[in-house]
Amino acid sequence: MLNSTQVPFFTLAAYFDTKQFKYLLFMLVLCLYALIIGSNVLLIAVICVNRSLHEPMFLFLCSLFVNELFGSLGLFPFLLVQILSDVHIIPAPLCFMQIFCLYTYASTEFFNLAIMSYDRYLAICHPLNYHSLMTLKKVAVFITAAWIAAFLVVSCTTSLSFSLQLCGNVINKMYCDNYSIVKLACSDITVNNIYGLISTALCVFGPVGIILYTYMRILKVCFSGSKQTRQKAVSTCTPHLASLINFSFGICFEVMQSRFNMSSVPNIIRVLLSLYYVTCQPLFSPVMYGLKLSKIRKMWKRLFWKKMR
Repeated sequence: MLNSTQVPFFTLAAYFDTKQFKYLLFMLVLCLYALIIGSNVLLIAVICVNRSLHEPMFLFLCSLFVNELFGSLGLFPFLLVQILSDVHIIPAPLCFMQIFCLYTYASTEFFNLAIMSYDRYLAICHPLNYHSLMTLKKVAVFITAAWIAAFLVVSCTTSLSFSLQLCGNVINKMYCDNYSIVKLACSDITVNNIYGLISTALCVFGPVGIILYTYMRILKVCFSGSKQTRQKAVSTCTPHLASLINFSFGICFEVMQSRFNMSSVPNIIRVLLSLYYVTCQPLFSPVMYGLKLSKIRKMWKRLFWKKMR
């Protein structure tokens, strides 16, 4: 039995031979990565440069967009290299680094979405006290806490997996996945399983519970409030809900694929859906928020109007 630090590399078995199409596939993935970087950086710049957008909701959006860049950085450069490679292997240290990046991205995404739902709850249910309840100091505390909590939780997860004794080095994925590493273990994984349940409760069920609670309160106010209140709720909550549903769909399929036998699903579909949460979400979020939020749309119109003049 070898300790994971003694395993020089892992083999990624989900890749298949695309022959001459690998260059076309490389260009498509590169274009997608460029779109993700461009859209997220552009919206971050627009929010940072314009003081009228220095409000809690838009600052939380900045944190969300930074996280989309962080998550895509953990996958796309590596994915582009693997597409052009004939042998799909990854050094063990880089594998654990990728696990850390992707799991931190997923955890921070849920934390950010939970904070944003709480922000919308205060804005809709307590509009008169909103600015006193959600100060810029509290915004900074929330954002910092979300990132630090995700880093700490995932650091423990990665450390526990790194110390395992492994019986193999073949991962049936296109990228490194913590559960796949744990399945290769020869040593006792009880601690890993217990901590996995705790970290899932903290990073997934906790934020989702906050989101469900806040939206129940928002719906209650909307049904008993005026038409203007309902319109405000729809305009500000629609992109948040769409982003949450999109991300949750990707995470759910990834969990199902790791835990259940998905051999009946065509291989190409399994590959695409396993990459969904970290390829589509980073592009979906900036597009959705950029199109739906009126203040950002107005800022775009001003910028383009100045250029045309």
